[in-house]
Amino acid sequence: MKNTVKKLGRPVNPNSQRQQELKQKAELRAKGLIKRGRPTVAGSANQEKLARRAQLAEQGMLTGERGRPTNPNSVRQQRLAMLNEKRANGTLKLGRPKKSQD
Repeated sequence: MKNTVKKLGRPVNPNSQRQQELKQKAELRAKGLIKRGRPTVAGSANQEKLARRAQLAEQGMLTGERGRPTNPNSVRQQRLAMLNEKRANGTLKLGRPKKSQD
């Protein structure tokens, strides 16, 4: 008994306009003449922002953090600091507390 696999889907017409365009684009891409993505616009607001960020990073004035700075006096940050201190000491208890035997 011979198993034959039938090719699924609609047959491709190699002479169609779409297939010709795909073939041409593939050839140009192989030569490195087509690049992916949108081209950059020199002098745009985004390019100026990126250049400013790179300049600050070179000077060491830009940290890796983005967004709002943390407030060390907030309740949450104080709790996190306390937990980190307990972890460092080895006094932090993990898991659920034992049920008292009353």
